[in-house]
Amino acid sequence: MSIAMTIADVERDTGLSKDTLRVWERRYGFPRPRRDAVGERSYPLAQVEKLRVIKRLMDAGRRPGGLMSRPIAELHALSGVSRAAPSPPGLREDEVDALLALLRRHDAPGLRRALAVAESRAGLRAFVVDVVGPLNVRVGEAWIRGDLRIFEEHLYTECVMGVLHSALGSLPPAQGRPRVLLATLPGEPHGLGLLMAQTLLTLDDCACLSLGVQVPTADISDAAAAWWADVVALSVTGCMKNNLVRASLAQLRSQLPVGIDLWAGGSAPALARRALDGVTRLANFDSMEEELRQWRTGDPAPAPSAT
Repeated sequence: MSIAMTIADVERDTGLSKDTLRVWERRYGFPRPRRDAVGERSYPLAQVEKLRVIKRLMDAGRRPGGLMSRPIAELHALSGVSRAAPSPPGLREDEVDALLALLRRHDAPGLRRALAVAESRAGLRAFVVDVVGPLNVRVGEAWIRGDLRIFEEHLYTECVMGVLHSALGSLPPAQGRPRVLLATLPGEPHGLGLLMAQTLLTLDDCACLSLGVQVPTADISDAAAAWWADVVALSVTGCMKNNLVRASLAQLRSQLPVGIDLWAGGSAPALARRALDGVTRLANFDSMEEELRQWRTGDPAPAPSAT
């Protein structure tokens, strides 16, 4: 018998809602579930794999209508997923396999210990850049191929964030400038990229204050003014629609006091399109460090006394 999944299983596995799956079935003719003995939808695993890749491509800004009719190999090519993806620079291939095995066993304490060992060995900066960044890609690719389930990807994120929070807590408080307020926009629930940026900025002696995820733009602006921030830094992934990203950035820019820079980084396709006035795009962590150097050599005004 061929293995198939219920619509509830597919929703949990892919992150696509039941309503979305039913709409696509009517509108695009995909997915094409079978019906079981009681008439319930039943999805073959090959269709579930294709849905995973489509979801990842949508997160990167592509529209579903242009993806449904494409064969799975073409979708994998579009997503850049390779079954022979390179190891993160800071880990050997066997170490990556060991981490993924802990994740598949749902051994959260073991995974946190292994990540903490990697951080101790590499140093915090190299851990963020050479271990966590590339490992995020590997975990995402494993999910697309069906080697990991969506809750396992969430578990990985929580374990990495726990290690980074612990490492940040052991650092002496940074007192330098720029003073950077970090947040994500409403509708952006992913906080790992934000925490990675905060870690690197703290190591560069930037005083940082993180508001976390999904913060209303008015609250970001109020906090930036009250805390005497020099820079507001945002992390934006592909889960937000392009128009919403650009509208939210424009709104925040208009609300921020004059003199506060606005930086935005992450995988959102909207950031790679035409420039938005008053918003500095950070393509990667290297560009963040370059922007930091430029800010420090730009003879900024003295910071007011802040608490």
